[in-house]
Amino acid sequence: MSPFRIFVNQLEEDDQEMATSKKVITRDEWEKKLNAVKLRKEDMNTLVMNFLVTEGFVEAADKFQKESGTKPEIDLATITDRMAVKKAVQNGNVEDAIEKVNDLNPEILDTNPELFFHLQQQRLIELIRQGKTDEALEFAQEELAPRGEENQAFLQELEKTVALLVFEDASNCPVKDLLDISHRLKTASEVNAAILTSQSHEKDPKLPSLLKMLIWAQNQLDEKAIYPHINDLSNGQLENPSE
Repeated sequence: MSPFRIFVNQLEEDDQEMATSKKVITRDEWEKKLNAVKLRKEDMNTLVMNFLVTEGFVEAADKFQKESGTKPEIDLATITDRMAVKKAVQNGNVEDAIEKVNDLNPEILDTNPELFFHLQQQRLIELIRQGKTDEALEFAQEELAPRGEENQAFLQELEKTVALLVFEDASNCPVKDLLDISHRLKTASEVNAAILTSQSHEKDPKLPSLLKMLIWAQNQLDEKAIYPHINDLSNGQLENPSE
């Protein structure tokens, strides 16, 4: 249990005594409460390694393993392969990415029709981006239309994508966001998550979730007490309420 959750519980026990006003907690009192919570270094190292592995920082993970003795949850060699897939999608080389995914584990796409459709959709977007109109129409008809007939959600996404071909200037198209690099990144993240899941690894790192929990806990405490906050998560420094 996080120190903030512990302290929330303690404050709830004191509700009857401070029904009309918030409890004021000094910096010294707050730091004593935080210091009373014992965190093992091994747990912190595991948290760091989880972040490095999930986000694909293979060199940093390897170095951290040697320095801290913390073993990664998966083979670091697989990170390089996973990042190669992610980079291919980010660069618009979707066909290459699909081949790489199948080399890693063909069941990933076989068992995830939504992911495969989104990759094929991204291939279509790249053809449109390159101005290959005829090729794009043929690809949409042969590869995506049959999937749209089987799935209404896929059909709607296909219709939105094909709408890009109607406008000579894509910047005037209502779905122009599909051509943004952000859409490539979204698809790349989806592939990355699927590969991690196939390796029995969390698709998201634990650290961001803990930071969200920190923010939530502080918001809960704000209703009950005045106390030093961590306003800047990048440095983790306590700041007095008046700062």
